[in-house]
Amino acid sequence: MATIKKKALIIGAGTGGYPCAIRLGQLGVDAMLVEKDKPGGVCLNVGCIPSKALISATKLFHKAQHATEMGLSFSSPTVDMVKMQAWKAGIVKKLTGGVGSLVKGAGTQYVTATAEFLGPKQVRLRYADGKPDDIVEAEHVVLATGSLPIEIPGFKVDNKRVLDSTSALDLASVPKRMVCIGGGIIGLELGQTFQRLGTQLVVLEGLGRILNGVDLECADVVARQIKKDGGQIFTNAKAVGWEERNGEAVVKAEIDGKLQEFVTDVILVAVGRRPVTKGFGLEKTGVKVNERGFVPVDQRQQTNVPGFYAVGDVCGQPMLAHKASHEGEVLAEVIAGKKTINDARQIPNVVFTEPEIASSGLTKEEAEAQGRTVNVGKFPFSVLGRAMAIGETAGFVKVITDAADDRILGVHIVGPEASDLISEAGLAIEMGAFAEDVSLTVHPHPTLSEALMEAAKHALGEAIHIANPRKKAH
Repeated sequence: MATIKKKALIIGAGTGGYPCAIRLGQLGVDAMLVEKDKPGGVCLNVGCIPSKALISATKLFHKAQHATEMGLSFSSPTVDMVKMQAWKAGIVKKLTGGVGSLVKGAGTQYVTATAEFLGPKQVRLRYADGKPDDIVEAEHVVLATGSLPIEIPGFKVDNKRVLDSTSALDLASVPKRMVCIGGGIIGLELGQTFQRLGTQLVVLEGLGRILNGVDLECADVVARQIKKDGGQIFTNAKAVGWEERNGEAVVKAEIDGKLQEFVTDVILVAVGRRPVTKGFGLEKTGVKVNERGFVPVDQRQQTNVPGFYAVGDVCGQPMLAHKASHEGEVLAEVIAGKKTINDARQIPNVVFTEPEIASSGLTKEEAEAQGRTVNVGKFPFSVLGRAMAIGETAGFVKVITDAADDRILGVHIVGPEASDLISEAGLAIEMGAFAEDVSLTVHPHPTLSEALMEAAKHALGEAIHIANPRKKAH
């Protein structure tokens, strides 16, 4: 058993770990990245990338079915899920295959092995190919182990009747009916993906609304779309169990205190994710883990143990790939001795539902809870030329500004390409921009981005293409 000494050791090659490893290599730090499974973590393998591939394909299928109003007529499109899954797998393979090369190209060692902590700075590596174990001793250790889907009592995932997000992404056929337990981001993204292919969707959400944490008006637009497409949404609904009956699955749920049953073909359990902090000796390091299993960190991503860090899902909300990557890059600079901290003013959030939702900064309610008086500017896609031209007019852009100085506090978008439009809002908030900065920036016409400009103008009382809520003082 050999002992290897490294300046830095990163455990987990997901979207937090591998950017950290690459940046460490760029900065000349002698580092090793260890991954027990495929490179890329949840995002590239069973999360962001494969789900968005299926979402893109099914959205195109849905649009093709409704193209006659544009004057386009052709035979009805059909779905070959096996071929779609192969196409999706090809995308995943290309992206994950490049991770190792990028890490090695930056000068960081990449190792496929299972890591087990022997102490705070000492890790045993076990190799699947039978190679003798190694011991790695590192001055800096980075925990980037990610998260897994949460299971709930009465719904053990069997990947046949009861699915989690991972197995739902691999379905080889389109189910006729699906009950989705959980009306959050993952549940609705996947639920609508199959709904667009003809699946009858029922959503059971335990809280009083879907998409908790998302701007309520934005969430309502998605709820209306699900219902318009024939789906049902039940809130205050607690799924208590299921049984096999006459070749079908029957889900039992308490809704507003009354027991109801739902007959379905598959059950998608999507009630959130939990951090991976057990099973590899983390308790031997002295690192604190909170009551929910997350590892608390400071602005330098450091845990309570000096020289021991965490990035990504394992250190808490928001559990987003881009947040993990940012943390990983910040941490690499910390380890390299730079005076860097994680001081991001905003972390954009995107929900790839139909229509998409994207947010940056505060909601109106959050801003008011801070004691601020706010102005709200809002511009609907229904009156935007570009949105009409692509046949996607549902939704709006909402801009929240501080009434004291018109500084932009938050932007919330529901509608076409919201995921791309939100980056301008993120930049504005990071730079401390005012509504006037966005309103006076010339936006190209005809584009979807004009909606953000118009919403900023609306917050100022200067909108051109809709009535204004207030008059600008002169």
